[in-house]
This record gives sequence, C-alpha cells and structure tokens, in this order.
Amino acid sequence: MRELLIATHNLGKLREFAAIFADLNLRLYSLNDLGITTVIEETGQTFAENARLKAEGYRALSGLPTLADDSGLEVAALGGAPGVYSSRYGGVTGAAQLQYLLDQMRDIPWHQRVARFVCVIAIAHPDHPTELVEGVLSGVIEFAPRGIGGFGYDPLFYVLDEDATLAELSIERKNQISHRAQAARAAREILARWQSMTINP
Repeated sequence: MRELLIATHNLGKLREFAAIFADLNLRLYSLNDLGITTVIEETGQTFAENARLKAEGYRALSGLPTLADDSGLEVAALGGAPGVYSSRYGGVTGAAQLQYLLDQMRDIPWHQRVARFVCVIAIAHPDHPTELVEGVLSGVIEFAPRGIGGFGYDPLFYVLDEDATLAELSIERKNQISHRAQAARAAREILARWQSMTINP
C-alpha cells in the first residue's frame, strides 16, 4: 500500500479525502499521525500559491508525497472577501466567525448575497513536478446558520440546486458536489496516473 500525507490537522477534511480516494490503494496520513507540528506559513496571495507552499513544505518535512489544499469563501458583495483569509476572517473562529460574516452582510439583500467556495489542491511528490487542480461551488450566503453537518462556513452556504446549505447535506452528497470534492476528484486522477507509472504515492 502506498502512502500519502494529507497536510491537515482537520479530521473532517481528512475524512472527506479518505472517502473520495477510497478505491485507491493508499494509506493516508494526517500531520497529526506523523507528529508534524511545524506550521507552513500561508504567505501566498492566492489559493494556488498557498496550496503549493504547503504541499512542497510538508513534503520536504515528511519525505512523503503530500497533498495540500487551500480553500475558502469568496463573497461577491464583499469584494471577494474573506478569500485566502477565510480561516482567520475577523480574528475569530467557529460560531463567532459565522456571526462576523453575517454582521458584514447585514444590509445586503438576498439577490446580492452570491458567493462561491474555491478549493485548490497541490500534490507534491519527491520525484515528480507539483501538480495543481481546482474546484468551485457557487451558492448564496444565508441570513442565519442552517444545519449541523460539515464545518467552517457550511451552515451559511446555501446551494440553490440542493435547496439546502452544505451543513444540511449528508456527507455522501457533500462529497459529490463540494468544491473540495470537485478538486479531490481531479487530484484522484493525478494519483491514479502516478500509480500507473509505478511512482509511489
């Protein structure tokens, strides 16, 4: 079984990747599994730059093929914010962060609350050029959180075609449509190609 480091401490994210890569002969590790506590600073100005920084940085630390993603929420009415700062938007986390976003959008009507989730995945291999893929999911920011599933901004992100927020969807359905799922499926093709070339991951 070949090995792949998923450069995250987020168990929810690890489970999403594990589900999508289930048919590949891979043993997935998180940063926690390898005891890696070093933080690769996300100094890039784009999701792609940050994903590459993390993938190549943690590949160097672990010696393993490494998948890293940078993802976030872009709200049109906020000029694309929070963007690459999604995880630290407003300097708060959890429910307080959701409330901070809602406060920023207090006077914005429904038809102007268009947003999108973006995910860029970079896969860095010791013997192969780093490759990047992207997934995008469009939606609308709700006026209040809905649902108990998912994580991050999922309770506020309403998907029109589903008539539900991401937090109201089953993990199976979210894994079919989410920005990360789209990017992960593209990443899966890279991993499968590498395996067919007998290059470890």
